[in-house]
Amino acid sequence: MNAAAGLERTVLGRSGVGVTRLAFGALPVQRIPFDDGVALLRAARYGGINFFDTARGYGDSEAKIGAAFSGAREKVAIASKSPALAAADYARDLEESLKQLRTDYIDIYQFHLAKKCHRPGEPDGLYEAALEAKASGKIRHIGLTAHRLEVAVEAAKSGLYETVQFPLSYLSDAKDLELAAICRENNVGLIAMKALAGGLVTDARLAWVFLRQYENIVPIWGIQRMSELEEFLSFEKNPPKYDEEIKSAIARDREDLSGNYCRGCAYCLPCPANIELNWVTRMTQALRRLDTESFLTPEWRAKMALVDDCIHCGACKSRCPYELDTPTLIAEAWRDYRIFAAEWDAARG
Repeated sequence: MNAAAGLERTVLGRSGVGVTRLAFGALPVQRIPFDDGVALLRAARYGGINFFDTARGYGDSEAKIGAAFSGAREKVAIASKSPALAAADYARDLEESLKQLRTDYIDIYQFHLAKKCHRPGEPDGLYEAALEAKASGKIRHIGLTAHRLEVAVEAAKSGLYETVQFPLSYLSDAKDLELAAICRENNVGLIAMKALAGGLVTDARLAWVFLRQYENIVPIWGIQRMSELEEFLSFEKNPPKYDEEIKSAIARDREDLSGNYCRGCAYCLPCPANIELNWVTRMTQALRRLDTESFLTPEWRAKMALVDDCIHCGACKSRCPYELDTPTLIAEAWRDYRIFAAEWDAARG
C-alpha cells in the first residue's frame, strides 16, 4: 500500500496530541496471526493513520503495535489502558504496556472502563499513580474510558482528564451525542469507541460519514483485515456526503435497532450461569445483520441453550449502565434463536 499524502487531522483537546481523524482501534488485531497483525498496523501507518488505540486487556495487541512501530515511535500516537483498581496494579500494568509496546512512553494512558471518575485523594490512589507516571515521563496524558454517560460527562468537566473515550455511533441517542459539545466546551479530546455498535452496524460508510460531522470526535475503528483498512482509507480519499440517501439509511437502522438495544459493553458480566450475555442479548439483530451461519454452529447453539439455566438473580439488570431489562432480552433472544435455527435447519434438509 502506498503512503498517503495526508488524512484529515485534529487535536485531542488540551492534550495537544495531533491525530488523524481516522484512527485505528487495535482490539481486533489480537484475533489474527502475529505477523499479519504487524503487517496490518504498518499498512495503516503507510496509509496515513497516526493514532492507534489498544489496552492491556487486548491479548497481544500491544505486542503487535510494539513490533510494528519500534523503529518509528515518533511517527505515531499510541493510547493504551489499564483496568486497575489500585495504584500498585496500575503501575504494574503500565510497566507491562511499556514493555510490550517497546517504548519508554505512552501518549495517552487511560483508566479502562471506569465505573467512576477517579479523582485525587481517593483511597485507591489511582489518580496519584497516573500523576506520578506522567511526572516521570512514562505517560504524557491522562485519559479515561467509560460506558456510563454520567462518568464520561463528569470526567470531561472535572479538569482532571485530557481525553475521554465513550461509545458513540449513529445509533447513539441525543443525550449521548451531547458529550461532543461538553468535551469541546471543556477542551477535552473525545475518542469514540464502538462506532460500528459492536458489529451491528454493517455499513462502514454510514458510520464514517455520520461521525465525521462532529469536528472533535475521533473514532477508533476496529480493524482486523486489509480490506477493512482499505475501505476506511477510501472514505478519506473520496469522502461520502451526508446526503438524503445516507440519512434515510441511518433512519432505517435506527428504527430497526431502537428500543432495548444492547451496546455489548459487558458490564453485565460475569453471569453465574455462564451465559454470554453481551452477545446473547444482541442475537436477534446479529442473526439478521451479521454472518448468520457463524452463529448457528454447535458451539453457539450450546451457548444459547445456557439461557435455560438462568437463575433470575437480577445481577445483570442491576449492572447495566443503560438500564436494560437484560433477563427479558436474553429470554426473547433465545426464543427468536430457536425459531430461526429450526427454519434454517429445515431449509437445509
